[in-house]
Amino acid sequence: MPSRSERLQPAVDQAQRRQKDALQRLAEQQQKLAHAEQQIEELKRYRADYGVSGGGLTVSALLNRQQFVERVDQAIVQQSRLIERLERQVNAARERWLQAHARENALGTVVDRLRNQEEQREQRLEQAEVDERIQHRRRGTP
Repeated sequence: MPSRSERLQPAVDQAQRRQKDALQRLAEQQQKLAHAEQQIEELKRYRADYGVSGGGLTVSALLNRQQFVERVDQAIVQQSRLIERLERQVNAARERWLQAHARENALGTVVDRLRNQEEQREQRLEQAEVDERIQHRRRGTP
């Protein structure tokens, strides 16, 4: 018959897998956020480069340039919204990982405690057997 710690081991293994999966999803979300932040910085640099006055341009060219800058501004606004959404997703993924990590730790602690109790119980049984053999020898029985 398996011990209590052995019966709980599948739950510990599952908690470890869930924690690793949650950590992987957190890392993926963080990468997406970092990529989005890098993109918005590129858009802002692009905007700054095109925002410089275009001296000597025709009215038509200036209008085209202004429309282009407005599209870049819109892209920056959209990218900012994406970043906000990704930040929420990162926070949610972090919270899921923290919960999975806490569960794994709690189950691991319970199993460790059970194993220690089982070892102590086994040591007491072995000591009782040794004590009993010593008592039998003292009485003269082999």
